[in-house]
Amino acid sequence: MEFAPFFYLELKEHILDVPYTLAKRRIRVLLPKDYEENTDKHYPVVYMHDGQNVFHSKEAFSKHSWKTIHAVKRNPDLPSMIIVGIDNGEETRTLEYLPWTVKEAYDSSLSGQGGRGAEFSEFVVTIVKDFVDKHYRTIPDAAHTAMIGSSFGATISTYLGAAYKDQIGRLGIFSLTNWAIAQDFDRFIERVDLPTDQRIYIECGTEEGDEVDEMIIGPYTEQAYITDAIKYSQQVMQAGVAPENVSLNIFHGDEHSEEYWSKHLPDCLRFISQGWPL
Repeated sequence: MEFAPFFYLELKEHILDVPYTLAKRRIRVLLPKDYEENTDKHYPVVYMHDGQNVFHSKEAFSKHSWKTIHAVKRNPDLPSMIIVGIDNGEETRTLEYLPWTVKEAYDSSLSGQGGRGAEFSEFVVTIVKDFVDKHYRTIPDAAHTAMIGSSFGATISTYLGAAYKDQIGRLGIFSLTNWAIAQDFDRFIERVDLPTDQRIYIECGTEEGDEVDEMIIGPYTEQAYITDAIKYSQQVMQAGVAPENVSLNIFHGDEHSEEYWSKHLPDCLRFISQGWPL
């Protein structure tokens, strides 16, 4: 699928091997407008899950992308950064984005879903991040490396932010679905000490939820998202993150889709990029 290029941002595409499935995975790298001009400059990197939804609405699952290119172009106060969209595995998305299996689901057919999130996380850090750091001028430390995800993409981001805290120091957590693996995640996060300066943006809407969610947890999915957002904010602070480095946002009327997440992406980038060079 081809798209017209934006006049000052360059989007590079790479295909990487996924070792635990022997499949291929596309990543796309959005370079800032001054990348080719300032050849001595190095940049922070933001990694985004569900890469098919990150840049172009035509290929997004909901036909509405995160409008990431627009967010960068229309908010010149944001620091220059490299943004990497990591495609999901489509039919393996749930398998890879949940570090543990769903133990009990309202619809029993969904019990046992997930469970390979640890392998996927290792792929992200040791293959994707390593590739980007080797082929582009990045600032590779944790303070200049961010991870953004929504729904199950948010769940795997919370895991990555804890399991790889020395490599990932900034998180954007949209519409968190840790309720799918609550007991396992709770036990995991209780044993983790997080850096005081890890910086985390968390958000959800008051009208979240869809048919798949109801199959897992039954009715009242709207409250489940709100509860998860609040609970996670408390968990990371208990694990050591300073309260001023956690931004919790609950938006009245927002639903579970890129149409709503994209509205708040600039604010997320603004919060997690504090301290980054312009």
